[in-house]
Amino acid sequence: MKGLAVGRRQAILAMGAGGLMATASPAFANAARWEDRKKRIAIFGQRMAYFETGKGRPIVFLHGNPTSSYLWRNIIPHVEHLGRCIAPDLIGMGDSAKLPNPGAGVYAYATHRKYVFELLLRLDVERDIIFVIHDWGAALGFDYASHNPGAVRGIAYSEAILRVPGAPPEPPVAAARALFDKFQTSEGEKLILEQNFFVERLLIGGLKYYLTAADEAEYRRPYLEPGASRWPTLQWPRELPAYNQTNAEIAAAYSAWLAGSTHTPKLFVHALPGAIFANPELLKFALSFPNQKEVRVYGPHFVQEVSPHAIGRALAEWIESLG
Repeated sequence: MKGLAVGRRQAILAMGAGGLMATASPAFANAARWEDRKKRIAIFGQRMAYFETGKGRPIVFLHGNPTSSYLWRNIIPHVEHLGRCIAPDLIGMGDSAKLPNPGAGVYAYATHRKYVFELLLRLDVERDIIFVIHDWGAALGFDYASHNPGAVRGIAYSEAILRVPGAPPEPPVAAARALFDKFQTSEGEKLILEQNFFVERLLIGGLKYYLTAADEAEYRRPYLEPGASRWPTLQWPRELPAYNQTNAEIAAAYSAWLAGSTHTPKLFVHALPGAIFANPELLKFALSFPNQKEVRVYGPHFVQEVSPHAIGRALAEWIESLG
């Protein structure tokens, strides 16, 4: 309890020092340069793209739906002097390859996990790992850490998919239950595969004035072709624990591990107003994690686009504190 109280005081101090101030600024690299700076590697016969900079112990940045490594472009510069920063594009997303014969289940959580875990192995990322994770990328990072705790130096997370012990699995944003239910239907397929709903409405529409035209173009680029190219953004909402029993069990397992992981340092980047952690029960659960510091920053679900420099500074300070 004492450690939690200290963490809360630190969070309040961070707010007072400007943690709630939006910090818009020019992008770290324009869209074309970001694409060109990525490396490529064959994983299970498919191209995976990733951005890499810096040297030393690994700092792995994992994005969620429907973004890419581009999400981290303004945060990585704050910590690239502290380690080897690696930001992959999940399979079928960003500049990673589209899987053949896309359809229901092709981009399942298990598939993404297989590709990401193999990528880390191939890049010799097996020890002293710091994960910086968001959305479904948080699920992947938590899952990895819960199975390989000795390989993980720390976890920084925001807007993460968790499951409160004993609670029924629900969509992470209760207010959007009807929308997420719709994504499970043929009507949802039309919204996403034909209208690119996740990119246009939830990402670009939700961020409004925080994205430049170049940013919008970069987020649209992997999904310009209606239909098959957009399947990753449709499959992800169908993978939520509320709709997938296997993933509900996975989320329950890593959530239980987080609640008892006294030896793994954590940084909870609490986005306000946020989306997932606007759920009071879920927020209370996250705040209960041991060995954790909380910092509050202004922003919605895609908080990295609104307050990247506040996040970057908090992340750098936390990583330096780990020694």
